[in-house]
Amino acid sequence: MPLITTKEMLLKAQREHYAVGAFNVENMEMVQAVIAAAKALDAPVIMQTTPSTLRYASPEYFYANAACAAEEAGVCAALHLDHGSDYALAVRTVHAGYTSVMIDGSQKPFEENVKITAEVVRMCSSVGIPVEAELGKVGGKEDDLDGGSGDAYTDPMQAEAFTERTGISSLAVAIGTAHGFYKGEPKLDFGRLQEIREKVSVPLVLHGASGVPDEAVRESIRLGICKVNFATELRVVFTDGIKEVLEKHPGTIDPKKLGAAGREKVTALVMEKMKVCGWDK
Repeated sequence: MPLITTKEMLLKAQREHYAVGAFNVENMEMVQAVIAAAKALDAPVIMQTTPSTLRYASPEYFYANAACAAEEAGVCAALHLDHGSDYALAVRTVHAGYTSVMIDGSQKPFEENVKITAEVVRMCSSVGIPVEAELGKVGGKEDDLDGGSGDAYTDPMQAEAFTERTGISSLAVAIGTAHGFYKGEPKLDFGRLQEIREKVSVPLVLHGASGVPDEAVRESIRLGICKVNFATELRVVFTDGIKEVLEKHPGTIDPKKLGAAGREKVTALVMEKMKVCGWDK
């Protein structure tokens, strides 16, 4: 099955009250792991790459990996640009074959965020590609992404205006999550999420879900989240798999054995997170 866009995937999740898991992939083994999990559960899935990952290997490389894996497995999968940094990168990923794009203008003043987001939406809509944007600041740090202190939560009234003026397909909201590792248990503002849901009709996205308690993720989905992003935890378990091999067999030099161990760990975690997102059918 060829890669599909996220638009109908997320609208279906919205109608049926579950969320699609979106998993950051950083090499071939992580792509394989995410697709293996989707096939095992017959689940829809979104693979995504950040700008820093695309400096490690090009969008064309990641598209080739993702398209091949999805085609061989016959799963319903999309390839998404996560936290797109500018218009040029959005154009490049679309040309490479990506089926979904995020433009992140959340660090800019409101009007500048509207402007850059609307420009990307116009470009992507001409070729049928949906666009995710962010309003408010999801805090924390990951790769070269610095979300700040995380205290600039999404304003529900601004969310309504932003969605209408830009024409986005989905909106990432800041309700208390953060990128990277948490120092304590995150406290999500469910009341704010409910207000945003009442004002905004497009699917809502939760970033920074690694480390958020499962029950909090489930509650956010009940209140309208349709896409949940996971990244840090995947990195951790992939590395743990490699460490375990080297601890047991310190003389291992075959990178395939190391990659396979990390891949196995990621597959198990992705399946677990898909079930938390409501895909336990």
